[in-house]
Amino acid sequence: MSTALVVGIMAEAIKVILFVSGPVLIVALVVGVAISLFQAVTQVQEMTLSFVPKIVAVLVALVASLPWMINVLLNFTSNLYSNIPNYVR
Repeated sequence: MSTALVVGIMAEAIKVILFVSGPVLIVALVVGVAISLFQAVTQVQEMTLSFVPKIVAVLVALVASLPWMINVLLNFTSNLYSNIPNYVR
């Protein structure tokens, strides 16, 4: 197993991690900015106003994108396991 092969596997793993976590993080960012803007405009500084909607939005995004996330992770894992004989040269 060469260094280039290990670096390639790690780069693919990082890419998969970013793809899988991306939708949920983007939803959390957008909802957080929208709530912060709402709080700044209305001057309402309630802690639960920023916390509860963000959790609900993240859970909805997670449920909506979970089948795609599982598919991406299964493809990566299947590809990794199927190439094990190529790694043991």
